[in-house]
Amino acid sequence: MWNPTLYGRYADERARPFFELVSRIGAEHPRQVVDLGCGTGELTVHLAQRWPDADLSGVDSSPEMLSKAPPGARFEVLDARAWKPAEPVDVIVSNALLQWIPEHRELITRWMAEDLAPGGWLAFQVPGNFDFPSHVLIRDLCQSAAWRDELGDLVRHAPVGDPGEYLDLLGGNEVDAWETTYQHVLQGEDAVLTWVRATALRPMLGRLTPDRQDEFLAEAGRLLGEAYPRRSYGTPFPFRRIFVVARKES
Repeated sequence: MWNPTLYGRYADERARPFFELVSRIGAEHPRQVVDLGCGTGELTVHLAQRWPDADLSGVDSSPEMLSKAPPGARFEVLDARAWKPAEPVDVIVSNALLQWIPEHRELITRWMAEDLAPGGWLAFQVPGNFDFPSHVLIRDLCQSAAWRDELGDLVRHAPVGDPGEYLDLLGGNEVDAWETTYQHVLQGEDAVLTWVRATALRPMLGRLTPDRQDEFLAEAGRLLGEAYPRRSYGTPFPFRRIFVVARKES
C-alpha cells in the first residue's frame, strides 16, 4: 500500500525530474494528454497549465494515492498495464512508474506503436540508482540469513535500462535519452531511510508483521545512516534518473 503522506515528505526533490522531463516535450496543442502512474495527481494538474485546452487524465493503481488528487484532471484507479485509450492520444507521460513493471520494455513499445497518435510524444523517467548504496544495502539485508526466508524473493537487481538501451528500443522515432544525477540534500532524522521507506522498502514492509517491520527498519536505518552520514546542513543523497522523450513518426 502506498502512503501519500510519507511519499510527499520530500515532494520538492521528487518533483524535479517530472518538470525536467515534461520541459523536453515539444507538443504545442495536444488534444489528449495522459499521465500513467500519476500518484496523487498533484504533478498531473501542472500539465493543465502547459496545455490548458487538452483533455487531461491521470491513471494510477493506488486508490490511497488518488484519494489526494486535486481538481484539474480526470483520474482513474487502474493498473497502467491495463490502460487502453479509446483512440490514440497525443502525449503519454510516465513519471517514476516503469521501474515497478518488469515487462515495461514491451509496454512502452506498445504505447508507442498502438496508443500514441502519429506525431505524438512519449515521455518517461525512472530511477537509475539501483547500484547505489541505498539499494545495494537493502538487497544485501534482504538476502542476509536473518531476512532471506521472508524477503529474499523481493530483491530487484536491475529493473531498468540505461539511456542507450531505450534509444535502441525506440529507434526509428525521434528519441532524446539522457541521465541526470541530482545531489539532493535531505533534511530530518534518518532522511535516506525515510526516502526509501516511501518507495523501495514498500514491498518489504508490506510482507512483514509490525514487529518485524520495526526490526527491519532499525537494521536498514543503521546501514543507511552509515552510508549517508548526516552533515551540519543535511544529508547529501546522490540520485540518478534516466529520462526518455520520444516523438512518434507522423
